[in-house]
Amino acid sequence: MKKFTHLDKEGNPTMVDVAGKSETERVAVARAIVAVEKEILDLLENNEIQTKKGPIFQTAILAGIMATKKTSDLIPLCHPLMISKANVDIVVDDNGKIVIDCLVKVTGKTGVEMEALTGATVAALTIYDMCKGFSHNIIIEEVKLMKKTGGKSNFERD
Repeated sequence: MKKFTHLDKEGNPTMVDVAGKSETERVAVARAIVAVEKEILDLLENNEIQTKKGPIFQTAILAGIMATKKTSDLIPLCHPLMISKANVDIVVDDNGKIVIDCLVKVTGKTGVEMEALTGATVAALTIYDMCKGFSHNIIIEEVKLMKKTGGKSNFERD
């Protein structure tokens, strides 16, 4: 039977002990999808939307990368990591949805799934924040882990 890794024998929260693990390259990719009104997408020029607050996608990319580095400050039992790569890509798909992919890489003893999920989420929240003056009809539809490699197991979503 599987057990929750962040609970000790008495059921109290604990940080996972990674001291005995080997350092390996670990990569995670998370995706967030944001639905906005067509009027917002009509403002798209050269794959960017310019506002008085600045360029929306470029700002969201920076926010997502910064968030990956602050994940252990936000999620109580995450280990602080020396991230070797953080990348956020934002595209508008054929259905008019904003797709945010956040890739995070580290060579270490623990994975970077939470960092990738945090980066994608904060990028989506930044898009919401920068567009809310135009419309509150913005929906962050989903945030999900797409891929994880390294460590004990690998995972990939279709």
